Amino acid sequence: MNEPQFPATRYQGSKRKLAGAIFQAVRHLAFDTVLDAFGGTGAVSFLMKSRGKKVTYNDCFRFNQIVGKALIENGRTTLPLEAATGLFEPQAGAGYQDVVSRCFKGIFFTPEENRWIDVTCQNIHRMKGRYRKAIALFALFQACLVKRPYNLFHRANLDMRLRSVKRTFGNKVTWDTPFPDHFLRFVDQANRAVFSNGRRNTATRHDAAAFPRTDFDLVYIDTPYMNGRGVGVDYLDFYHFLEGLCLYPEWEGRLDEAKKHRPLRHPRSEWCDRRCIHAAFSRLFARFDRSHLVISYRSDGIPAIPELKELLEARGRKTEVLSLGKYKYALSGNSVSKESLLLSEKAE
Repeated sequence: MNEPQFPATRYQGSKRKLAGAIFQAVRHLAFDTVLDAFGGTGAVSFLMKSRGKKVTYNDCFRFNQIVGKALIENGRTTLPLEAATGLFEPQAGAGYQDVVSRCFKGIFFTPEENRWIDVTCQNIHRMKGRYRKAIALFALFQACLVKRPYNLFHRANLDMRLRSVKRTFGNKVTWDTPFPDHFLRFVDQANRAVFSNGRRNTATRHDAAAFPRTDFDLVYIDTPYMNGRGVGVDYLDFYHFLEGLCLYPEWEGRLDEAKKHRPLRHPRSEWCDRRCIHAAFSRLFARFDRSHLVISYRSDGIPAIPELKELLEARGRKTEVLSLGKYKYALSGNSVSKESLLLSEKAE
């Protein structure tokens, strides 16, 4: 059997290239069960799974939980490409809504692409088999991302993709590739990532600070990033379209029609609010006080690293700060900030 390969990812802040260094930094700790509290792409969960750990992947967004089900919880099921191809055409006798075609006209994709998304998404929701459905949704998410400028949905900027100008970068080839081609490629990538480590791994959707269990040996924490200017990353604003694909029948009723990019209406996250973020970290640390805590962080974040270290040490925890060096995320203009890791061992 070939070594399972984590799929290429286009999510902002992904730890795919850092997961190996993170594991090396924690391997001396005694742990068997892991909670990836802000799971995101699942890169760290996937590596922990590949090292034989019992992994609980958690994320507050539906689309991320589905990725976790496809790549972490799923240990055996793949989606045959023939079955995936059958998702592209309307099924005889089935009724279809046109949410994407109507509500997102001229915003993210062409009319033909919108129709394809409408049909394919609804066919996926009609599928039997939760893991096959999760793989299909994963492929749909990734296909939508690669067809977007910056791989985001925070702006209504279809014109940037369609503009007839000379380009000095290779995105146009990706943008012009048909949706079905991208979709099948990502199904294949997901299939290649499926493996069992002999453990019962799970993918959940909870507020991390109120997670219903606290009996993990190690909790990995990678919260949304707030930079030194107090600007936080609103991931639901960036990826609302993917979340909408997960709740297709109720999507239209939750759109914020006042904004050009039609995001979902949602309350402001405490991780994006400078007034709340210190208290949010305190609650999170208190929740998992009986676990080793491993926290990915940027050197210029708010709260500052010394503040986080002080919060942890006040709970009697031995805490050290490691530098993983300069690491520039895709689309980030920050070339000064360094990637850091706080290792906080549970108190004896």
